[in-house]
Amino acid sequence: METFKEPIYYQNEHLCMKVWQFTNTNPKSQQLAQQWHYHKEVELIIVQEGKLDIRTPDNLYHLSPGEVVLIGSNQLHHSHKPEDDPLVYIVLHVDLQPYFDPAMMMYYRHFSEMVRPLEDLNYMFLENERAKQEIGRIIVDIHAEMMDKTKGYEIAMSMHIKHLLLTLLRHDRRELLQPFGFVDAAVMRPILDYVEAHLGEKIEMEEVSRSAGMSYTYFSKFFKKCVGVSFTDYVNRQRIRKAEQLLITKTDIVTDIAVAVGIENMAHFYELFKRYNGCTPKEYVRKLLRVVQ
Repeated sequence: METFKEPIYYQNEHLCMKVWQFTNTNPKSQQLAQQWHYHKEVELIIVQEGKLDIRTPDNLYHLSPGEVVLIGSNQLHHSHKPEDDPLVYIVLHVDLQPYFDPAMMMYYRHFSEMVRPLEDLNYMFLENERAKQEIGRIIVDIHAEMMDKTKGYEIAMSMHIKHLLLTLLRHDRRELLQPFGFVDAAVMRPILDYVEAHLGEKIEMEEVSRSAGMSYTYFSKFFKKCVGVSFTDYVNRQRIRKAEQLLITKTDIVTDIAVAVGIENMAHFYELFKRYNGCTPKEYVRKLLRVVQ
């Protein structure tokens, strides 16, 4: 099964986003399913004409005109045109990190997907027509601003992204996006980047706390207060997320993948993988293979 990390080429490097309208009028494309792929940018899609199916490892979204879907950072997904009818849709890719100013830091851990995948927020588009329409309008407005590039469009785009995030917060009836105290991104971001860069190695909390200029005890409390889980739990979750990608993108055996994400004890690897995915690594791969067959 082919899978790849899709490069997103920003239309404006300072805005860290790409937004584009796609038109597909080829009836033969009905049977063509795009291969599994992922990217660090969050993705939002609104269908304007026709029908589009979006598949993630855990969910299948059937999109008709006016319907919206949200795909989180590094989330495996693929799309499929299920009918012969013409298809028109807008795709927005955006790296949210530059948009976290001090007013946003209360919600940093949620929109950074430290706690749960942003994909979980798709429930609101099924349950709340107003939320779906408002998010859809924002995506369309962002596309219009990017295409026109009128004076001050950069400011408008930044405002639209903030409006998008605010809309998600305001319509979150299940309270998945709870504020959790101020997070200093200047302190937290290097810690998270360090973890990401060293997943294949032994990560010692003592070394990380020292690099952050904190004592071991203070760092442990600080991290859990900011993220909501312990440092060890966070590292384990990131290791398994990386393993999920490697299982699909590489032909390596499971043992090699476990070592590649820094877990040499196979019993521990299987226990963690099943805890986060509810299945074994081989079952996970078989599930994704069934989707594209």
